[in-house]
Amino acid sequence: MRLAPDNRSDYKVFQVVPTRWNDNDSFGHLNNAVHYSLFDSAIANWLMQNASLDAASDGQICVVVENGCTYFEELSFPDVITVGLRITSIGTSSVRYEIGLFRNEKQTASARGHFVHVYVNAASRTPEPIGDTLRNLFKSISADA
Repeated sequence: MRLAPDNRSDYKVFQVVPTRWNDNDSFGHLNNAVHYSLFDSAIANWLMQNASLDAASDGQICVVVENGCTYFEELSFPDVITVGLRITSIGTSSVRYEIGLFRNEKQTASARGHFVHVYVNAASRTPEPIGDTLRNLFKSISADA
């Protein structure tokens, strides 16, 4: 069963991203790889701004173990995209982000993606529990909050 698009009000934090000419593919819309880049960048930007993410020196890092995207409407240059972010699940060492891409001023998502991160020791790459500070940050944008 195909899910309906989300609304902006379903998301907790937002970032505005203009599209670029080279984001379009030969079919005249954003290539699917661009969607995943927007998802990844939105999460990384949010973590850098709110959790002082520094992959080069942190003892614990996050790795992607799952991702996906459902497309509802084409996006293309010169659209301005508002990227909505929320968290739908927090485990012992994992977190699931959901990301909505909203075209220009539209209130319904053109695409919805998800990323699951597992937090691991940077050296050994073995899963480690998410610390309380980060867990509380995740809860602040939880879909249940």
